Amino acid sequence: MGHMEPVDISGDGWLAAARRVSSPNCDARPDPADISLIVVHCISLPPGEFGGPWIDQLFTNSLPANGHPYFADVHHLKVSAHALIRRDGSVTQYVPFQQRAWHAGVSRYQGRERCNDFSIGIELEGTETEPYTAPQYTALAMLAACLLRRYPALTQERIAGHSDIAPGRKTDPGDSFDWAGFRRLLREKLADNGSA
Repeated sequence: MGHMEPVDISGDGWLAAARRVSSPNCDARPDPADISLIVVHCISLPPGEFGGPWIDQLFTNSLPANGHPYFADVHHLKVSAHALIRRDGSVTQYVPFQQRAWHAGVSRYQGRERCNDFSIGIELEGTETEPYTAPQYTALAMLAACLLRRYPALTQERIAGHSDIAPGRKTDPGDSFDWAGFRRLLREKLADNGSA
């Protein structure tokens, strides 16, 4: 359960195939029709460790400050992403796509500030130095293709890393992310379902 198959997004902005954990860290977009950017992030809690309940807990404001020394500095943050893709390719969704998730922070894309207003944030479980997994790239390409079909303002070109919209402040998804390979996979997914 939770692995991405051909994807459906319900009318209320939830993925049919994803595990759902609702985050309170979201609000209304200024213009719900303006969903025009996908931002790729990476996350691991504690840094460099995979699995465990910690990302869910961070995005639901329940991360224990004493659970790990690193958590003391981040447990109070009010953050979220729309979706997380784990190392095995399974997907958890925290915020419906129509809502504004709190993932980008201070950011700018093609001259527009406050990217949270018009973007969808997708976290990959990983680090900026370790290769992401084949199931993650497959799931990300499937999800991105689904979003491009659903939201007309999104295009293949309007997919960026967190580092692209917050240069100097953020460096994820890092040099370990294979942009060329991901874009090739995305083109394949779009071609597969182009007539659907």
